[in-house]
Amino acid sequence: MRSGIVIRILVFLCGVLAFTPPVVAGAARIKDLVEFDGVRGNDLVGYGLVVGLDGTGDGMRNSPFTEEALANLLERLGINISGEQIRPKNVAAVLVTATLPPFVRAGSQIDVTVSAIGDSKSLSGGTLIMTPLNAADGNIYAVAQGSIIAGGVTVSGDAAQMTRGVPTAGVIPSGARVEREIEFVLGTLETMRLAVRDPDFTTAARIETAINTYFSKPVARMLDSGTVELDVVSAGATSPAHLISVLENIEVEPAQKARVVVDQRSGTIVLGADVRISRVAISQGGLTLRVQEEPLVVQPNPFSQGGSPIVVPRTTVGIEESTGTGLAMVEDSVTLPEVIEGLNALGVPTRDMIDILKAIKAAGALHAEFIVQ
Repeated sequence: MRSGIVIRILVFLCGVLAFTPPVVAGAARIKDLVEFDGVRGNDLVGYGLVVGLDGTGDGMRNSPFTEEALANLLERLGINISGEQIRPKNVAAVLVTATLPPFVRAGSQIDVTVSAIGDSKSLSGGTLIMTPLNAADGNIYAVAQGSIIAGGVTVSGDAAQMTRGVPTAGVIPSGARVEREIEFVLGTLETMRLAVRDPDFTTAARIETAINTYFSKPVARMLDSGTVELDVVSAGATSPAHLISVLENIEVEPAQKARVVVDQRSGTIVLGADVRISRVAISQGGLTLRVQEEPLVVQPNPFSQGGSPIVVPRTTVGIEESTGTGLAMVEDSVTLPEVIEGLNALGVPTRDMIDILKAIKAAGALHAEFIVQ
């Protein structure tokens, strides 16, 4: 009796597993691969003054624009300083930057970044005075003001000074209030475009197929390697916003170009999964030239008349050549682990491996995009 029940349970589980959709390895959501048409931020910038600094502001002689801006500010506040010489050390001229998020409404608050443009030593402890923020069209979309959180600190004494971080730049969380909204109505769109972040024909085609498969009808159409067009009406969604909320969670396996990225400053090497190396022979060795100067000073004999010290040059020259790794063969590689194993078989440091990869690329044996940073 029990054996029959166990058999029926196993049959049921096998049926459930048979209808479970397979998990695609390396899949990503569409929201992580594309940008939706019109759903974007806008950059803002403004010029302002930071006050309340502890003697670390701009030098008025080196930054005359700071004095002029301060005079204009005081005149707008009803203080007439015409013809007066003002030399405060607690004021600094700054540029204020921010990004206006999509669909943000008037009255919302956004973060701003403040950066000194004069010779101010630090913005720590300063307060940004009301600063209008303009977009590329020249209109004011937000106004920034508040206390600055500086990103660094400077400690100095009579004979030494140490700086940690960047004290001449900082942020004001929620430091700007939105005064104008972007005129864009998403609900009126009948067609929508998806911009692929890394343009690729294969990735765009897979996005098109995944969307059409989900709706079981032709809703998406690939226009080029970086654009997929959606028919909002054919999708039958309540609104474009509802359609986006459905599309952004569909998973697609992106196709990536074979890349080798090298950072020469840190010695970092990153190889993509599709990197291929043809059969090639590699020999790596080192040649060291050493020149050492040890001049010898010859003094005149004691009690000599008119004698003076003479510098006699003495140079030691040497040439050293290491045995290197010899001539090693790197076979045709099919997978990334085999590529790494073949390169590690040479037994060379990372810095030398960068030069080897450059040489392999120059020889035409490295089949990947080679990026040097």
